[in-house]
Amino acid sequence: MTATLVTGIGELTTFDPAHPGPLGLVRDAAVLAVDGRVAWTGPSATAPRSDADSVVDVEGAAVIPGFVDSHTHLVFAGDRADEFEARMAGRPYTAGGIRSTVAATRAATDDELRSRLARLVAELHAQGTTTFEIKSGYGLTVADEERLLRLAREVTDETTFLGAHVVPAEYADDPDAYVDLVTGPMLDACAPHARWIDVFCETGAFSVEQSERILRAGASRGLGVRIHAAQLCPGDGVALAVELDAASVDHCTYLADDDVERLAASRTVATLLPGVEFSTRHPYPSGRRLLDAGATVALASDCNPGSSFTSSIPFCIALAVRELGLTPAEALQAATLGGAVALRRDDVGHLRPGARADLAVLRAPSHIHLAYRPGVPLIDRTLRL
Repeated sequence: MTATLVTGIGELTTFDPAHPGPLGLVRDAAVLAVDGRVAWTGPSATAPRSDADSVVDVEGAAVIPGFVDSHTHLVFAGDRADEFEARMAGRPYTAGGIRSTVAATRAATDDELRSRLARLVAELHAQGTTTFEIKSGYGLTVADEERLLRLAREVTDETTFLGAHVVPAEYADDPDAYVDLVTGPMLDACAPHARWIDVFCETGAFSVEQSERILRAGASRGLGVRIHAAQLCPGDGVALAVELDAASVDHCTYLADDDVERLAASRTVATLLPGVEFSTRHPYPSGRRLLDAGATVALASDCNPGSSFTSSIPFCIALAVRELGLTPAEALQAATLGGAVALRRDDVGHLRPGARADLAVLRAPSHIHLAYRPGVPLIDRTLRL
């Protein structure tokens, strides 16, 4: 048994109802971790120091749970900086740009993809993210989708089969044949490496009918359901997500009142990805509207080379406060506990007893600084005890 005491915490966010307020804040706090799990949190003055094998003093810093990034696309090759530059000059974003990343990814070796993936995972960790999901979707052949998930599984258990990202060029004239491939041989090859199945239910990608067929096929193989929807225009993707008890519907940029009501009455999380709106100049979704209705909201990076090439959850928190209508406390909760709910996990995103002892130490006295000081590298260190 290994026990570590983290002490000298100026402000500790636990999300533990045993401590005051919605964040479960403790001032002048300490955390005791035993074998990688939180065993105790409370004031430093009453910390069980005799139980600790080692002590880490963070010298008055704020400490929060490690971020839970429930939506990324980290396994890819190539670069789409030219596409970004064109968007900033006025060209609209469409789903079709994904195909350029598909071409580069297919041409890359496993070692090249693994090296890029390692750099991005290091970026996540350096910015306080300790739990993250990775989607496939840049292979779109049986062999390539299988290898993307196999590589992703080397760094996370939260892997998502997204063969239904877009219809690849070779199936442009027969998209239903591609759906046959996704729900047949591709699913057979990918299901052993995946926990989830996802689909881009959007104009230019997959229709609601195609999306339902793909998601039901994945569910029949024991995969949990996720869905990209309402990113580019209104549609029926949110209704489909709720009908299928999806863990999360992601983007939610264009929501009808009925969509908000459905989400509020369900356990499907609305995962907001403000890095996308920053990068595409689309309207930002209203997080305030969702929270006021009683929906559960998560924040994620959507780190990908096309529409949101950021791995920074602190940046997404700042955007959520400035543009989505969330308070700093709500944004922090969405990026930790909300992300955990979106992954249907109860062991991460908080620091209650029994949780994984994943902590982000801030170069700041309060969680508020995550939004107050945008663009500043506020993560002093990420601890996985």
